[in-house]
Amino acid sequence: MRSFFVALCLAAAAAAAEIPQGTHVLLRMVNSINTKTAQEGDYVYLRTATPISVDGTIVAPAESYVQGVVSHSKQSGRVAGRAELSIRLENMTLASGKVFKFSPHLSSVDSNDSGQKVESRENAIKQGSTHGQDAKQIAILAGGGASIGGIADRSWKGAGIGAGVGSGVGLATVLLGRGKEVDLRQGTTLDVVFDRPVALE
Repeated sequence: MRSFFVALCLAAAAAAAEIPQGTHVLLRMVNSINTKTAQEGDYVYLRTATPISVDGTIVAPAESYVQGVVSHSKQSGRVAGRAELSIRLENMTLASGKVFKFSPHLSSVDSNDSGQKVESRENAIKQGSTHGQDAKQIAILAGGGASIGGIADRSWKGAGIGAGVGSGVGLATVLLGRGKEVDLRQGTTLDVVFDRPVALE
């Protein structure tokens, strides 16, 4: 009985309110999406991590369902090109069962130290550059090659040859390997912003 009363109150509040333009809403991923496997048209499921309130009244409680779709997915390239993922949010379902269409834009994403971030101009999530990590990997392999060459030849010449071989192996490893993918795991949070008011009626 109490849950019915709460749903009735939420429905009444929603009928007389709207979500204003500029409202920020934190969403949490229900399923996982990765640019290695994601394809255009794949569904994305989220829930509101926080309630949406207007003038002190909650019009959409936390855990309201949000559905979207992958509108663009680009896998990371071997030599150039960062992974990129675009999601188009389409509707939100309240506890009352009422469904509202909306299309907020992405503002930020929980990167989980992965380097991925939202490119606000394109409304897409892009993976960060790996140039620093690539250079570090080449340097480590070059240093290892120099050590091995110096020990084997017992000379600076051997160390130089070993460093060159190590650098070549490091460069080949970097060029043949792909960069990081955009990875939105279950539980990842996205901050979205409403571009226009959404009437809840």
